[in-house]
Amino acid sequence: MATDLHELLRSLRVWDPEVTSLPSFDPSAAPATPLELFTTWFAEAVAAGQTEPHTMSLATADAAGLPDVRTVMLHGADADGWAFASHAHSRKGGHLTVRPYAALGFYWPVLGRQVRVRGPVTAAPSVEAAADLHARSTGALAAALTGRQSEVLGSLDELARASEEAWERARREPAAPVPSWTLYRLVPEEVEFFQGDERRRHVRLTYRRTDGGWAQELLWP
Repeated sequence: MATDLHELLRSLRVWDPEVTSLPSFDPSAAPATPLELFTTWFAEAVAAGQTEPHTMSLATADAAGLPDVRTVMLHGADADGWAFASHAHSRKGGHLTVRPYAALGFYWPVLGRQVRVRGPVTAAPSVEAAADLHARSTGALAAALTGRQSEVLGSLDELARASEEAWERARREPAAPVPSWTLYRLVPEEVEFFQGDERRRHVRLTYRRTDGGWAQELLWP
């Protein structure tokens, strides 16, 4: 019997109290900067057992302004911005070359929380990209060495051969260079923190960068 998508959708419940305990959020007690609050929320997501809390949606646009989105890993967040990495010749890399502006989205359903970040994107110096890559796992280096990200693939056999060669090199040369590997940093202009509520009285707190620092605003859910 074919799966009925609509039946499946109707069977689902958001933030089922049997498996989700939504915390309270008092925006009046929020810190002065979004980075402080993000760090706290991220730590709480980890402590709550959220699966892969460091994954995030990355939205970019091409030269024509057409949007695209994918899931990537957060490599860090500090005063220099929220960091992620990719090959410069990948689709996202091409987008960021012509339109160096992006948005990030985190979703931690175990706590009913979302964080949205948007702002201009810059590429870090190549030495920083290399240090970031080589501090990661052998598998991460092998994936980077496989290269050709976003190009058309002839077959899965071709991928398997290239991947095996990359794994062998990564084990043999843990500091192997990957010139196209780029560490990007999104410098936030706006960061929104969303706390879900069972009665749909969701709390949305937005930080906006101003000349004098960060301004905070509440938004209707």
